[in-house]
Amino acid sequence: MTAVFGHFNSRKNYDGTSGGSTWREGFIKYGLSGDQALGGNGTAYGAFALLSSATWGDGDPSGNALGSERTTKIEDAYLGWRSGDLFPALGKDGIDMSGGRQVVKLGRGFLINDDGLNLGKGPADGRLNRGGAYYLAARHAFDRTAVLRLGGQDGLHGSLMWLKSDNRVQAETELAAGTLDYTARAGTLGLTWVHGIDVNEQWASDFQRQRKGMNVYSVRGEGDGGIQNVSLAFEYAWQDKDAGPEKAWYGEAGYTFADTTWRPKVSYRYTRYSQQWDALFTGFSMGYGTWFQGEVAGNFAGPFNTNTRIQHVGLKASPLENLTLGVLYFDYDTLRKRNALNLDARELDMYLEWAVNPHLIATPLVGVYQPKQDSTSGGNQVGGNGTNLYSQLTLIMPF
Repeated sequence: MTAVFGHFNSRKNYDGTSGGSTWREGFIKYGLSGDQALGGNGTAYGAFALLSSATWGDGDPSGNALGSERTTKIEDAYLGWRSGDLFPALGKDGIDMSGGRQVVKLGRGFLINDDGLNLGKGPADGRLNRGGAYYLAARHAFDRTAVLRLGGQDGLHGSLMWLKSDNRVQAETELAAGTLDYTARAGTLGLTWVHGIDVNEQWASDFQRQRKGMNVYSVRGEGDGGIQNVSLAFEYAWQDKDAGPEKAWYGEAGYTFADTTWRPKVSYRYTRYSQQWDALFTGFSMGYGTWFQGEVAGNFAGPFNTNTRIQHVGLKASPLENLTLGVLYFDYDTLRKRNALNLDARELDMYLEWAVNPHLIATPLVGVYQPKQDSTSGGNQVGGNGTNLYSQLTLIMPF
């Protein structure tokens, strides 16, 4: 069982209403998971879990939730088999097959991280409502999946998969995907392919209808490049769709001062999303800033991973084994402002991650968001383009 609760406040709104928002979100995920050795014939595994979620208060500042969302639904329901040492040429667990309702992630989640968008009753008269906990993104699993992974984790390995979403805001997209990776001591280089099979016309926008028949390709890499205390990552992706090609890419470098008190790590990332880039199933991947870039901008104000370039600087340190401090800075530059919101802005987020004990993790965060325009001059912040002070406290209780 895992319980998560969050308390949030934003002094500004981004849905056309004034006054700011104070709200709360929570969910409890509870169920069973396990694996069973099959007497030298690999291992069977699976899980079944329910998830109950809710939002209280004003709802979030982008109007995605109204504060009255409540629901309980199945989250995980999958079975799988890993080959163990049955096929030595393919490595440990060289064949891994699974199917059912589960989370699927490709690479670092730049294209596909999960099915995590959780809108409430605000948009489309509530027809996209997924049951609350918009920010916490309570639900992540794809509704139907079939996944085959070959080659284990080292050397040459890859995967093939079929994914079907039941998320209406994602137009219940159906797609196929594949990866081919090579992993060595210095890191991983990989290729990704995604093919859009179908969307539900009832829920699809004109933009999402282009997913049918769309092909997405990317080349990516991550690792230390053989240099101690260095972290490097990149991905370059392009989409072939009816309206024309679109591109997105990022490059990131970081360094950990391992011999310095608190072991601080500093990192820089540049990201660019073209004007009609489809963010697909990206999501909260490896911590704050990936791939919701900025707690205010990435979740409420935008840009939402399209028509923008983003510069990001991060600093993280650990004064105690169970305590991490972090500072994140983002600079947003809208690529084409004609017939689009001008979302040029800057944001600074400061947070603390404190593992109080094995069953409680507390994370307070304060964000300062400064847009260049407001809702009267081409932006979307209501009440002027002054600084928005945003705060949140999340509590995670795993058992």
